[in-house]
Amino acid sequence: MPIRIQLDRILAEKGITQKDLAEKIGITQANLNILKTGKARAVRFTTLEALCRELDCQPGDILVFEEE
Repeated sequence: MPIRIQLDRILAEKGITQKDLAEKIGITQANLNILKTGKARAVRFTTLEALCRELDCQPGDILVFEEE
């Protein structure tokens, strides 16, 4: 998939665990893992907004486009 979500780097920079982030944005750890591993086929704007608010970043910091 040419668009991927890069959370590992941001989580490491912010010192936040995947479990803590999932709890803070109101999704399950399993769903966050699906996003993180690139298995998600879509991302809700509300989820993206919650990620950006909690991680204090912009959508472009999370979403990365890669040519196939």
